[in-house]
Amino acid sequence: MPIVKKVDFNGEVMGDFELSGDIFEAPIHVPAMHQVVVAHLANMRVGTHNTKDRGDVRGGGRKPWRQKHTGRARAGSNRSPVWVGGGVAHGPHPRDYHQKVNRKVRRLALRSALSLKVHENNMVVVDHFAMDAPKTKDMVSFLGRLEGAAKPLFILHESNVPVIKSASNIPGALVLHVDSINVYDILNHVKLIVTPEAVRKLEEVFGA
Repeated sequence: MPIVKKVDFNGEVMGDFELSGDIFEAPIHVPAMHQVVVAHLANMRVGTHNTKDRGDVRGGGRKPWRQKHTGRARAGSNRSPVWVGGGVAHGPHPRDYHQKVNRKVRRLALRSALSLKVHENNMVVVDHFAMDAPKTKDMVSFLGRLEGAAKPLFILHESNVPVIKSASNIPGALVLHVDSINVYDILNHVKLIVTPEAVRKLEEVFGA
């Protein structure tokens, strides 16, 4: 079974924490992670961009000048895409960027991402966040005691307002509930800081 360090809020090591091999020691499937990340970013796009083509721009009904004997190029409308103030040729219009990913692929990618963090020694289990009120200074001090705690991702099993507010002022830090965990945020952050209850929830939901 894979093992990670279990620490308290002072950063002191309390011992080892055993993880499920099905979740945290799974084969790392790069194509699955890539597919899920691409779909995640695509699904975040709103797709409300829109441009006016030459038929949507106001004006342009009158022919600018006669067809022949002017010495100038032929023109039928001053709203042509080649004119200033004209329509846009082949511009974007509202569309849906949604990409569907099969459930098995999503689960495979999540297990791969979690296993990658354990393999890189970038996951740590925090026994308890001893915070009664939000204080960024205490959170920064805690992260400073952890090795390589840059750009941390906190995964909690319950809503914890002091932790959320304390981490909100730290550049690159993000706090997620275990139900909102996703492959993109795991790979986009360096250190994975998880509560024991969140680990057990992951093992229960994504276990074999």
